[in-house]
Amino acid sequence: MSKQKISTFGEYIRELRESASLPLRKVAAQLDIDPSLLGKIERNDRQPTKEQIKKLAKIFNQDEDFLLSEYVSDQIAYKILEEESDFNILKVAEKKVAYLKTKQND
Repeated sequence: MSKQKISTFGEYIRELRESASLPLRKVAAQLDIDPSLLGKIERNDRQPTKEQIKKLAKIFNQDEDFLLSEYVSDQIAYKILEEESDFNILKVAEKKVAYLKTKQND
């Protein structure tokens, strides 16, 4: 069984960029943002927009849904840390998601 490396969204984007030997300024130009903003995204100091995530998927030839789930999972993890909650909150959230999905189908 292989071990999956855990990293934040920003760390993952930095790893992709460095693996492709692309300078920060070139990727930022493709995203139409300032290089300092991309640096903040890579350091998890700023959050990318959904459109920026879609562009990153294209730039690095990544599955868009995978990158979006990496981003959303970061948001959930940070919120749990911020609220000093435990993992039981995930079980409650899972039940609420199932409930909300049934409400959407009504």
